[in-house]
Order: sequence, then structure tokens, then C-alpha cells
Amino acid sequence: MAEERTPGFNTLAIHAGAKPDPATGARATPIYQTTSYVFDNAEHAASLFGLQAFGNIYTRIMNPTQAVLEERVAALEGGTAALAVASGHAAQAIVFHTLCQPGDEIIAAKKLYGGSINQMGHSFKSFGWNVVWADTDDLSTFEAAVSPRTKAIFIESIANPGGIVTDIAAISEIAKKAGVPLIVDNTLATPYLCRPFEHGADVVVHSLTKFMGGHGNSIGGIIVDGGTFNWSAEGRFPLLSEPRPEYHGIKLHETFGNFAFAIACRVLGLRDLGPAMAPFNAFLFLTGIETLPLRMQRHSDNALAVAEWLTQHDEVTWVSYAGLPGDRYHNLAKRYSPKGAGAVLTFGVRGGHEAGVKIVESVELFSHLANIGDTRSLIIHPSSTTHSQLTDDAKAASGAGPEVVRLSVGLEDVEDIIADLDQALKA
Repeated sequence: MAEERTPGFNTLAIHAGAKPDPATGARATPIYQTTSYVFDNAEHAASLFGLQAFGNIYTRIMNPTQAVLEERVAALEGGTAALAVASGHAAQAIVFHTLCQPGDEIIAAKKLYGGSINQMGHSFKSFGWNVVWADTDDLSTFEAAVSPRTKAIFIESIANPGGIVTDIAAISEIAKKAGVPLIVDNTLATPYLCRPFEHGADVVVHSLTKFMGGHGNSIGGIIVDGGTFNWSAEGRFPLLSEPRPEYHGIKLHETFGNFAFAIACRVLGLRDLGPAMAPFNAFLFLTGIETLPLRMQRHSDNALAVAEWLTQHDEVTWVSYAGLPGDRYHNLAKRYSPKGAGAVLTFGVRGGHEAGVKIVESVELFSHLANIGDTRSLIIHPSSTTHSQLTDDAKAASGAGPEVVRLSVGLEDVEDIIADLDQALKA
């Protein structure tokens, strides 16, 4: 008997979860644009609703197109199961809805995407969840933030606005000592550059809107279960360890084992809160992921070339990109993201806030918008846009000071990217 071979990353990006459609023979995953599915009989319907069997009920809970996407991303990340939802923010909300009860605490890194800071610092208060902020440059702040109410630690693998690589393994040790899961947002790195489960993460989330989809045409998010955390320990996570009355007393962790968290997010979060992914978006994400390895390598190569050029420019005071040998996060990048440091970088422009605004108004090839992860090169001035709701101190702490310009370097010819930046800086 031939030895079973584990497919490589490139192969998984194209094939994981997908099979020819049994009805038509179509090779590409069909778009199941429907709201609901016919049951075989009353017993079949009851078993689906009671979690005794897996299958499709409503598209908001599970859809065949979405199922292929979930299996593919779980395979790429090295997880046990995944759940696709309507956006990256929806993924975070569902994760913490599954973990937290009113009065519980989340320890979160200060250096996060501005929208995540706003979601955690303000919107989560409506659920009674409190966020304690910690500094990834001072890991003692994570240890100091742990309390009996702590339910999770949340970080980004490569932090947005960009250029900052997080020491996942070290923070994982703090989470393990505290008895709580480490949640890692892997949006900027993608599993091509970094696989957080290999460094101690328990759950990974993505905004698929960014690099996973890669073409700026769909909004979606995903939760990946690492299958490593003991959800029944000490009774700290009752939604997973205690009998669920809405499912005839099933204990989710006991029943579903190493993919219980993904199941809990689906049947306790997605089903009742409803942030479903559209089938067509799932199809577009699958198409984008097929080229993920090629795109991420080109993104990283182009970004490094741009960062090196910026360090020599008279109008640039500093550049933050972990791919640069002299960068303070370069050693962490070599450990966690050895193929490249991604597409997103920041730099400080001489002249501060007004100069930053002028640059984003002067570019021609770059698109001035809030997204990242597109095939096209994108630019923004975070202080006046994505992080504008923060105080000046909070902006500085998150890497979005007044002089900061953020780039998401695209797949164009790098000479054209540099030429556009050069004329904008001269303006």
C-alpha cells in the first residue's frame, strides 16, 4: 500500500474541501444560491436540528459553498474545523459571544486594527464584556492583566497598521498559565506567511475581505478551531462544557471533542445572532484563495522593495516593516513569518499630519481607501480615518500617530509603485 501523502500548501489552496459536483460534474465549487434545504423525512429533520447529524438546514447556518471554504481554510491553517461568517468583525463577535458572559474580561493587544479597538473598547461593553489592554512590546503587561474574570487573550500575528510582528509563542505561554485560549487574528499574514497554531494559538480568526480573498470584491470572516484547548477545565466555559438546554442537554465539548469550539460558534452564535456569509461571497473567496501563495509572496517581495526605497527618501523620517534587517521586529519576522513580512507597512512623513494627508491626495497609481489586501496598491492616513475615533494617545499607542502613512503594497510592477510614491512625496 502506498504511503499516504500530506498535500503541500499550494495544493491545499486549490483543492482542499473541493470535489467535482456530483450532480453536474462541475469542477469549480458551485454557488448554492438558496435559503434552505429539503429534508429526507421527519426523522432526518429532527436529527439535524438536534445536532445528531450534520447537514444543511438554512444557508445562514451552513451552505455547501461555505462548507468548502471552511474546510479549505481549516486545512491551510492546520486547524480542525472552521466557521465562515459575514465579516471579520462578525468573526470576533461570535468568538467572544461563545467565550464570555457579562462581567468577563478579554486581554487585548494595544496594537490592533482601529476597528477592532473600537469594537472591543466600546461595542463589547454593551454585552458586559470588559477589555484590558496590554502592550506586545512589554509582555509583562499581559501577565499583569490576568484576573479570575479573564476569558481570552487576543492579538494580531502581524499588527495593523502594519510592520509589527507579535511574539505568539511567548503570549501563548501566558495564556496557558492563565488557563484561557489565545485568539490570533491572522489577517495580515495569512497562513501562507504564518500559522499561529504551530506557535501555541488556540483559535484563529481572519477578515477574509483582505488577503485571503485578495481582490477587494467581497466581505467575510472566518473562525478556525485549533482543536487544542480543554474547554471543560474548571468549568470556565459553560457554553461548551455544560448541558445545552436548546439541544436536549448536549455537552458540546464532550460530544464534539477537538472541533467543539467551531460547532459552538455555529450553533450558539451564528444560528441565533445571524451574521451569515452569502454563498456568492464564499465562492469568490474560494477563487481568491487558489492564488494565495503566489499573491502573498509577490506582496511581500514588493513591500520589502518599497520599504528599502522609503528608508532612503529625504521626506521619510522612519519606516516600520519587519522585513527590513534593521527593524526591531525583524527577528520575530524571521521566526514567525520566514517567507516574508507581508504587504502592509507604515512610514512617518516629514511634516506630520498635513503632509500625510497631502500624500494620500497626491497618489495616482495607489488607491486612497480603507481596505488592505487587494491586488492593487492601497494607501491611507490612519490618524484621520481608520483610527480617527481614538484619542491622540491611543492613536500613538496603536501605531497611528499624526505623521503615519499606511501602505498595502499590491502586485503591480514595483518600479511603478515606487514612482507613484516618489511623485506624491515630492508633492
